[in-house]
Amino acid sequence: MDSSENQKDSPGAEDDPSKEKQANVSEAEISDETEDVQQGENGLVEEEGKESFSVKKLPEDMFYNYEELYSRPVITADSDIPENLLHLSHSFGYDCERRANLQLLDERTLAFVAGNLLIFLDVRTKEQRYLRSCSGGGIGTIMAHPSKRYLTVAEKGYQPNIIIYEYPSLRPYRILRGGTGQAYSFVDFNRDGTLLASVGSAPDYMLTLWNWREEQVMLRCKAFSQDVYRVTFSPDNPGQLTTSGSGHIKFWKMASTFTGLKLQGFLGRFGKTALTDIEGYVELPDGKVVSGSAWGNMLLWDGGLIKVEMCRKGGRTCHAGTIQQFSLDEGELITIGTDGAVRGWDFESIDTADCSDDSGLFEIEPMNEMVIGRNVCLSSMVKSSLPDSFIWFAQDSNGGIWKLDLSFSNITQEPECLFSFHAGVIQGMDVSTTSHLMATTTLDRSVRIFDFLAKKELTTSRYKQGGTTLTWAPRLVNPSGGLVVVGFEDGVVRLLELYNPQGLHVVAGRSDYGDAELRLKQAFKPHNAPVTAIAYERNGEILATGSVDCTVFFFSVGDKYHPVGFVTVPGPVQGLEWSPQSHDANTLLILCVSGHVVEVQAPDLEAQKPGTTYQISGLPTRCFHFHSIKSRIQREQEIARRQAVKEKKMKEREARLKRAKEQERDPTEEELQEEEEEEEELPPIYIPDPPSPLHCGFYSEPGAFWLSMGGYDSGYLYHCRFSEQQDEDPAERQDAPSSFLAVHNTDQDPIRTITFSSSRSLMLCGMHSGRVRAYPLQPSDAHLTSMHAFWALGVHDNQYGHVRQLRCSYDDQFVLTTGEDGNIFSFSLLPQEELLTALQRSRARVPSPRVGIEMEGVAQDIEDPAAYSIETAKQKLEMERMRREAELRKVERRKKLTELQNQFRLVLLENQTLPPHVQLHRTELELDRRFREETERLTAQRVREVRRELAWEVERHRLGLNKLQERFWDSLESETVTVVAFQSDHRISTYRLLALSERFHQVKERSRAGGGGGAAAQERKRKAEVGKDSSKDTGLPPRGVHPGGSKLAGRQAEKLRKAAEKAERARAKIQSRRREWAQLYDAKPNEDCEDPEDVRAVRWATENMGDFKLKTAKDFTVPEHLRMNAEKKRAQLVILEEEIHAKKAQMNARIMALRDAKVRLVSRLRSQGRRIRAVQERLAPALHRRPAPLPSLLPRRRRRGSSATTSSTLQRYGALRAQRWGARAGDHQVTPVARQGSLSEF
Repeated sequence: MDSSENQKDSPGAEDDPSKEKQANVSEAEISDETEDVQQGENGLVEEEGKESFSVKKLPEDMFYNYEELYSRPVITADSDIPENLLHLSHSFGYDCERRANLQLLDERTLAFVAGNLLIFLDVRTKEQRYLRSCSGGGIGTIMAHPSKRYLTVAEKGYQPNIIIYEYPSLRPYRILRGGTGQAYSFVDFNRDGTLLASVGSAPDYMLTLWNWREEQVMLRCKAFSQDVYRVTFSPDNPGQLTTSGSGHIKFWKMASTFTGLKLQGFLGRFGKTALTDIEGYVELPDGKVVSGSAWGNMLLWDGGLIKVEMCRKGGRTCHAGTIQQFSLDEGELITIGTDGAVRGWDFESIDTADCSDDSGLFEIEPMNEMVIGRNVCLSSMVKSSLPDSFIWFAQDSNGGIWKLDLSFSNITQEPECLFSFHAGVIQGMDVSTTSHLMATTTLDRSVRIFDFLAKKELTTSRYKQGGTTLTWAPRLVNPSGGLVVVGFEDGVVRLLELYNPQGLHVVAGRSDYGDAELRLKQAFKPHNAPVTAIAYERNGEILATGSVDCTVFFFSVGDKYHPVGFVTVPGPVQGLEWSPQSHDANTLLILCVSGHVVEVQAPDLEAQKPGTTYQISGLPTRCFHFHSIKSRIQREQEIARRQAVKEKKMKEREARLKRAKEQERDPTEEELQEEEEEEEELPPIYIPDPPSPLHCGFYSEPGAFWLSMGGYDSGYLYHCRFSEQQDEDPAERQDAPSSFLAVHNTDQDPIRTITFSSSRSLMLCGMHSGRVRAYPLQPSDAHLTSMHAFWALGVHDNQYGHVRQLRCSYDDQFVLTTGEDGNIFSFSLLPQEELLTALQRSRARVPSPRVGIEMEGVAQDIEDPAAYSIETAKQKLEMERMRREAELRKVERRKKLTELQNQFRLVLLENQTLPPHVQLHRTELELDRRFREETERLTAQRVREVRRELAWEVERHRLGLNKLQERFWDSLESETVTVVAFQSDHRISTYRLLALSERFHQVKERSRAGGGGGAAAQERKRKAEVGKDSSKDTGLPPRGVHPGGSKLAGRQAEKLRKAAEKAERARAKIQSRRREWAQLYDAKPNEDCEDPEDVRAVRWATENMGDFKLKTAKDFTVPEHLRMNAEKKRAQLVILEEEIHAKKAQMNARIMALRDAKVRLVSRLRSQGRRIRAVQERLAPALHRRPAPLPSLLPRRRRRGSSATTSSTLQRYGALRAQRWGARAGDHQVTPVARQGSLSEF
């Protein structure tokens, strides 16, 4: 199917799947597929089906007619809208985040899903062919047959089908029906291609096995209760399958029994391993399975359990992220991960891996490794079908298709990126106002320019942050059409200049000019949050930008854009629209996601004056807050319906009466009787909370606009007007629309975006379901009165491909769409013949560069996401200016005060030089005593305030000090004192002895009060026995006769009397037996009673023979005085602790006595030394002898009890400590201690 043939494939999105028909043969009759599913606690699932199916064998050469199958546009009946209103031109996107969205059909053709299309991409020529879905609900997944002769397309929608196409003819070969309810998530062939396994998505998650050539179901059952990502056949064990998905992996086995084909499923148990989603796995030949994990390690499954977890040496993970796919290739296990790496592992080592310790880990290193790139996230790979080929094609979730050579040899080629696309949601798109050019941006940090006439990408620019919105400057601003304004997620707005580099003068060192280039012209940051909307004023003089931070910023347009100011709005900005030229006032319509609509008059550029902020005040503003009326509309429609039914019944009654009168007979009672039916309650008035989101809107006339709402309020277009009363708070307003317009079949499919052709004769709507609608309108129909017939086509994915932008080209020949599925489509509005004429122009015109652009310097960019916004920077500058001015004022005042102080000192000195009788008293020099008193009062007041502010901190520190003192000082009985020998390094220290704690004394008192543990135990035992005996005497009290009972007569009273007597006799008998048993128990000897003869014999044996029972004897019992319990052991511990304390205190006393003796001895030696020096002074110098060195003592530290410490004490202690630590000499060496005063040396 070539590109021209595929233009027939412009199928619809809302058509009925019942359009599918068979060609040449009738549908096969398929018998009941399976029996009920039984699931036990062990995770076992069994299902049985019949082996022999009574179906008619389908001919090998039977094909379906694709023209009768593919989905077509939905067109309103009796309308003149042509079916080929929009004709697919090209696809510029790639749904790279879809699982397994890449298949290789031959050596030059790749296939992938794009919304409702299946795209066949020629690797060499980059040409595309298209195949539309047949359900109109989208495509779930695709899979190529092992022989590459067939391609399976599993679709989405209500009861979707699996269509198997022959390749390369692309004729529908088989259609498999009834496999799931909503969508297929994965399909796979077995090794020889005879069987097909499919698994559905929510809500049924149905696993189905097909004999696809005969279009019959072999087995079917529910795979799991959560999302299932993959299902595969084991290549070496035909009867085994594996499924994996959200938090699970499941192992299936097929077996033929006498009851039919049986399928058993065993849920894998993770055991000690953390539960994880499993994206990729591979079945080994011996039945084991190797799977990935979310953290990047490999798990080896054997028998439904994890045998071992494999990691790299040192505990490193096998991949830095989820392992997406496994492949067995020539004895090597290949894995790919989200880290962009391809690694090859030794298969034998993995198959025989085991753990030798309790860690459960097995360390292994890859044999080969290839890292594709930094920003690469591989999700799937397909191998070339050529023999002995090592070429693989890989899907990159960051927007690329790679060609990889995995030969891992000396001639291995470098990875080659064949195609590059946007990754993720298309955030912004706009078209040129002068040429067939399109600009797009996404959160992948790129801005791309496309030529949709030549069907190719021209250039790409990348930035530090992702793009969130984009607009192309109009001709009034840039006549050449080469200026693109892009908003980014960090609040930065960049002006990008597009030009054709071929028109530049040759620059030395540069020769590789492309078709187009983007150059940064200016960058500014008006917002602190993502920019969501950008719009130029109708005259091109003002640029407005809106953001999630609830602000709209205005800039004056020129060679350089200058900030004018900003206004705040009640909610995050969704869209901006300036009033058209037909309106008298130049206003901006601001649409907020919260349902607020604000109209702001354009600011006067000349009236704006510099100030301390950019916020504009006094700008004329009107606000509208949408209030839901959908429930009221439905209520009124129900009332009208009931009134119509009532009127119809009245007319029928009158007709019956008229016929009776014409027949000249009296009307019957039935004809006279009016039917009275009980009316049901009317639908209640409902207001959604939270409010429905606002999707889009546009002006209809001055002061009025249309809105499209989502959520509960979808299904209508609401016409709204601004109220004259604007005094109310915008957050509290509740404004109801003035009128509404019902939109067919949009209750669950709201309109997300609206655009018009340049003549406004066609309104294009992008839907939540990924469809595109076109409404032909009458000229100047601002109230949409001609909005009746429509044309609808499913374009993007129906589940998550919500349409984000719709644009018409400048000449209305093309329509461009983008969606949240990452796809970008271009459609032609012309018939095929006119399109071919238009396409004779080979490519769009790229604007020529400005004169001298190559000589201009590069504009300064804003790369730091934390950079200040324009308003924040202005506020910072203003604060700096005010701070500098305040500092200058402080300096001036201080200088003046200093001068006054100097003058006053001179006056005082001059006063002192005067004679005493002339001198002035100091009080006379005061101007007013009240000044000083007021100053002292204010100072005292401030001191009190400071003390009151710091009272909590003071109390906290006081309590902390008390706790520290109690813990480390008050509990200390003896400090550590070290006594050093005179002539050696020997030393001895006292114990740092803590006082016995309060808890110790409490335990000691309890142990003393308890006396012996045995007595207390016997007392408890006695009380228990008394309670047990008392519980036995619980007889039932005799029943009394109720004198006030009802009177019974006759037989009934006699029966009751006999029954009562019988009960009394039984009760008396029971009491008699109890007395007998009591007497018998009273006569029973006591358990401790012994025969006197036995007692005498035992006593004689003990006295004459002795009692020598061993502890190992069975009848050995520990004597009472030797028995140990918790109380006795606690008493022993108390005694031991007290003895230890006493021993330590005794040792400390002896050491202290030694210290005192050393102090006395040193004192005596010093006095003797002084006497020797005195004697030597009286002797002649020749007789002097050098005195022997006397031992010295270190200065004693403070005594206990002096806990008060001053700052001077602390300073002296710090100096002394530094001096002693630096000395480290001889006997004066100081041992480091934990706190001040805890160590003394002598």
